[in-house]
Amino acid sequence: MAREDRPRPAAALLLVDKPQGITSHDVVSRVRRAFGTRKVGHAGTLDPMATGLLLIGIEGATRLLTYMVGLDKTYTATIRLGASTSTDDADGEIVGTTDASAVTDDAIASGIAALTGDISQVPSTVSAIKVDGRRAYDLARSGEEVQLKARAVTVSRFDVLDIRRADGVVDLDVVVDCTSGTYIRALARDLGAGLGVGGHLTVLRRTHVGPYEVTAAAILDDALAEAPTLTPAAAAVAVLGELSVSDDEARDLRHGKRLVDAAARASRLPIAAVAPDGALIGVLEKRGGDLKSAMNMPEEA
Repeated sequence: MAREDRPRPAAALLLVDKPQGITSHDVVSRVRRAFGTRKVGHAGTLDPMATGLLLIGIEGATRLLTYMVGLDKTYTATIRLGASTSTDDADGEIVGTTDASAVTDDAIASGIAALTGDISQVPSTVSAIKVDGRRAYDLARSGEEVQLKARAVTVSRFDVLDIRRADGVVDLDVVVDCTSGTYIRALARDLGAGLGVGGHLTVLRRTHVGPYEVTAAAILDDALAEAPTLTPAAAAVAVLGELSVSDDEARDLRHGKRLVDAAARASRLPIAAVAPDGALIGVLEKRGGDLKSAMNMPEEA
């Protein structure tokens, strides 16, 4: 069957376990080929060095990605103390080394405590943040000076799982729970700087995004189109909670009308509106005492 003759794929959320060495955009390209559609997007970039969970929206489910980008995340990582790199990770060039043999476990614990909780963090200069319309990593790689502003993030867990010492370096296996926008590379850099020996990231894996776990993710291979997916309703309810609406209410929402005096029915906001047949109607927000669609799903989704 020619690609243009393929049936249109159903709207869905696909969980992918990204391998090392490719970009998040590479994953999107593979999903586009596997499902025969260009309407594919992702929520939350992973660097080429990183592996782990990437949320992929297909067809109408791309509309849900805006509600997933800001979800809290969990990472496992390895931080190397005793060397700094140009990118704050193992993909960069080593720009400084210091013997870290004398760094004690107590000093490491104190340094980590200082980077736990509500903190101010300057992202890595090779991050995807835009500066005057250009990605910071593009500016850095072209030799331009990059100055990024500090941002407030929350690191709710920063635990050491293992400490290994050899040849003047200290490797820390850690697990981090954090808000969206937290750079684990920057945690490695700042931990090393605070200890006076430099630091960078050698391993990074994203294991959770909000309610989603990497253990449920598909492997990026030729059978991608056969991988399990989540319906838009299941994906939205997992993140936003559910408000059941009648057929008449579903029709009104699709026509741009409000649900009058219905705000008290919502257990949280925004919230996913689900019709009696299980279809996702859209995402609702409060307008006075009413509920109004902030995002409507296409009926075919």
